[in-house]
Amino acid sequence: MDVRNGFSDSTDIVSGSSGTVIDVPNLVSDVSSLNRLSETLESLLLEPLNSFADAKIVISGGREIDVHRCILSGRSPFFKNKFCDKNVKLLMKELASDYEIGFEAIISVLGYLYSGKVKGLPKDVCVCVDDDCSHEACRPAIDFMVEVLYAYHVFQIPEMVALWQKRLLDILDKASSDDILVILSVANTCGKSCEELLSKCINILVKSTVDFVTLDKALPEHLVKQIVDSRFDLGLDKPGSTSFPDKHIKRVHRALDSDDVELVTMLLREGHTTLDGSCALHYAVAYADAKTTTELLDLALADVNHKNSRGFSVLHIAAMRKEPNIIVSLLTKGARPADLTPDGRKALQISKRLTFDVTQGNCAFYSPHEIACLLY
Repeated sequence: MDVRNGFSDSTDIVSGSSGTVIDVPNLVSDVSSLNRLSETLESLLLEPLNSFADAKIVISGGREIDVHRCILSGRSPFFKNKFCDKNVKLLMKELASDYEIGFEAIISVLGYLYSGKVKGLPKDVCVCVDDDCSHEACRPAIDFMVEVLYAYHVFQIPEMVALWQKRLLDILDKASSDDILVILSVANTCGKSCEELLSKCINILVKSTVDFVTLDKALPEHLVKQIVDSRFDLGLDKPGSTSFPDKHIKRVHRALDSDDVELVTMLLREGHTTLDGSCALHYAVAYADAKTTTELLDLALADVNHKNSRGFSVLHIAAMRKEPNIIVSLLTKGARPADLTPDGRKALQISKRLTFDVTQGNCAFYSPHEIACLLY
């Protein structure tokens, strides 16, 4: 045997320390057999017509995925428990009620349970329409990753929760602050299994310019308090600063939550605040009904190019919401599409980074708002 390369004439691999012999041809044959087994099992999921499926998983929109109880029960204690009482139809909205999981994410997770193969991000669902984007941390990629992470958490597959947590940790420095909110929300739902991801997201948001209202709308109360308290401790913010709405601004926001533009007008007449001073148009564009936003615009009491404490214009916020009717209304009222955010983004780029590229995959499973907002 040639000791330098570790191979014998018979292609056996010999370990000098233990004397263990590995038969390479048999090893290659075993790997090939396992690959064929993996592909055969996965084909039962991907080609269900003749697969003798005996159960269904129903996702949002009513689409059904044919599955096999014996395979899923053997791979996941979650499914073993669900199928033990003869369930043959599982509704995802009941299985995973804290966060909606899309079709492609479910197929990816089930694909692992069937085949045992770990795959990367599918390019047909993780690509935005911005040609300058690397697609590592745009919203379609992040949405897919957090959906997969949450699904593995629900299905009790800890090794894959750890893997997808690591993948998200690797792109945190490339994600926008608003996308960090999405990741943090899901990490919080996953609990102790995602403590590292939770901690790093919180640290990023503590040092970010994300305002109190945005935090309050996106996160549970205990996380908002933790972020705000940390900012106080670090001297990054203080009570009474412009990032915290006073009682008059809160009343305007509550009126918008109720779609009551008449009440907003009455509150403005009291003289304690203005539409610009309360960033009411920003708030309406982000959270209110499109009709309410249009009515607020028609009052002609707000500067459509006013910027909030983060340096975002109303059009920037509308681009984040991906509501085409609101975007058109703002442009009609004189909103400037060339205005930049503090990090140099125009509203169009914001929309592009948030919007799934329908040329890459099946647009039937994506919001018409995502498809339509760029057409304007």
